[in-house]
Amino acid sequence: MIRKPEGGINTPMDDIQQTIVEMEDELIALRRDFHMYPELGFEENRTAEIVETYLQALDIPTERMANTGVVGIIEGTAKSPVLMLRADMDALPVTEENDVPYTSQNPGVMHACAHDAHTAGLLITAKTLMKFRDQINGTIKLVFQPNEENAGALPMIEEGVLENPKVDAAIGIHVWTPLPSGTVGLSTGGIMSGLDIFTITIKGVGGHTGYPETAVDPVIAAADLVQTAQRIQTREISLMKPTVIMFGKINGGTKANIIPDTITLEGSIRTLYDDRDDRPILRLKQLAEKVAATHGCECEMEWFRENIPLINDAGMTRLMTEVAADVMKSSEAILPYASMASEDFSEFCARVPGVFVFVGTGNEEKETHYPHHHPRFNIDETVLVKGVELMVKGALTYFQQWAK
Repeated sequence: MIRKPEGGINTPMDDIQQTIVEMEDELIALRRDFHMYPELGFEENRTAEIVETYLQALDIPTERMANTGVVGIIEGTAKSPVLMLRADMDALPVTEENDVPYTSQNPGVMHACAHDAHTAGLLITAKTLMKFRDQINGTIKLVFQPNEENAGALPMIEEGVLENPKVDAAIGIHVWTPLPSGTVGLSTGGIMSGLDIFTITIKGVGGHTGYPETAVDPVIAAADLVQTAQRIQTREISLMKPTVIMFGKINGGTKANIIPDTITLEGSIRTLYDDRDDRPILRLKQLAEKVAATHGCECEMEWFRENIPLINDAGMTRLMTEVAADVMKSSEAILPYASMASEDFSEFCARVPGVFVFVGTGNEEKETHYPHHHPRFNIDETVLVKGVELMVKGALTYFQQWAK
């Protein structure tokens, strides 16, 4: 049981911050190197090799999981509890438009979501923790995860990343441009959305636009469905349960004067709550079938769950709130925050008490205000040391609270 910390960070290592600051140049150099050589999900071969070599040079034993995933173990003064610290490594299929010395050297691939910063940050976190290893009253599992953009956490879980040794809690950090530099976003409960991806196929009977009565028009059925589906999120589900249904793609037809026989719609549903007992995707399926039938059409729907909602544990959130107030030197820098984006750290939080912290990096003067996945995405590198300090002090405080 994690108790609420009392009296601030109770650690004799007053020089933790200074130790991290002294490694800031190395931290930024690592981040820029990863940025220059981005790799897509499950293709993070160069990145994984650098991570392995770096950890092993620190005398941290490593193991490969999910092909390009890397796990390192720091054994402190006790075997348990076991705290997992996680960073994601994959990049995106985006062509970078930044004019910086460290721009991507891999055409069409870019670190447009700060995973380069996360990987570099966890390496420096590991280096710092090894300097204070005698203060680790348990075991730390360092998890460098591949393919976060497409649920890479699950293959690692299936291969046993939460076992041997069994993980008791988890901390993750995300550098975040929607929040201003110098702030931290941290809340209990649902903080990132679950995500379902769907494809709906509406089948009618094709024909001539001059004789529509001889056809069964799936276009009208599709248009009706797009409108009617909005009732699910505004009339059938409580407004206290944030739900977003979006259609991102509609495809069908070959020529302006031909009524097509098939229309396909693709989209997503995002929820900011545990929706296992109230699945909007099932309501959409039922509604789509009825709307199609009303227009004399047939309907088929396929979907898959890309991510479940990310739910921050109350105890771990209290712990990191206390840590963040110490790191940021002010509780006013800690902002309640949630996002309708999704993150597969949720899979870890569904299995062990976990907390996910947003570190603000938005700064318009430094042009680090562009949204994630944008070709101009970049980060304010001055916040990186704060991310490492949050991880290090979060870990040490966790073990202190466990021992009480």
